Amino acid sequence: SGSMDQKDFELGNRRVDRLTATKAVASDFISRREGDRIGLILFGERAYLQVPLTLDRETVKILLLEAFIGLAGEKTAIGDAITLAVKRIHDQQVDASEQVLVLLTDGANTAGEINPIKAAELAQQVGVRIYTIGIGAEQLEVSSLIGGRRNINPSADLDEATLTAIAELTGGRYFRAKDTAGLQDIYRLVDELEPVDEPEAGFRPIKSLYYWPLGGAFALAAFLAIVSMLQSLTLRRQIGAEADAR
Repeated sequence: SGSMDQKDFELGNRRVDRLTATKAVASDFISRREGDRIGLILFGERAYLQVPLTLDRETVKILLLEAFIGLAGEKTAIGDAITLAVKRIHDQQVDASEQVLVLLTDGANTAGEINPIKAAELAQQVGVRIYTIGIGAEQLEVSSLIGGRRNINPSADLDEATLTAIAELTGGRYFRAKDTAGLQDIYRLVDELEPVDEPEAGFRPIKSLYYWPLGGAFALAAFLAIVSMLQSLTLRRQIGAEADAR
């Protein structure tokens, strides 16, 4: 939404808007989720499926980086975004109890048809855990209209109560990111809470069976040698009998 244009984060020692910082941190998170299927939903006035669940993490990152302020509208449809995520999980016939939704916003639900708590109840019913992240600094110095500088709270519209309720209802957690470092820490913590499944290192007893074909080969060779020897003896006897007859 439009508020993601607020420049209260830093990246590489320069001040950037919230969306730019989110792109950088979330891209690193996506890179670490090797083996996971990841999807991307952008929401503003409405919620839009940008990328369905896929193992192609590079495509997810590319389309994330192509997002821009106002792409999905100027308001914030949190409930619609949750509902769309749950619907897509259901449509793709995946085990919802193994699915996690990371919901990041800097505001409150101001648009959409679905109440965020009702949407969270739907997610809870199918087993989708939701980790919510509220972003934005708590204090920012800006120019005053009458001259000089003054401090404001650029996150005054952040609805932490609803984000906390969504997380608790679905078995997830709510996190507050006031700067880029804090956002990075949150995504690392999500990594720890939801580790990528690794193939189990199974143990399979090894039993040598090579001697069976090897023994068969020796038996066959011995049989052929005996047959050859018998044929040779028979031939010699025939030659000897013919010589005696003469």
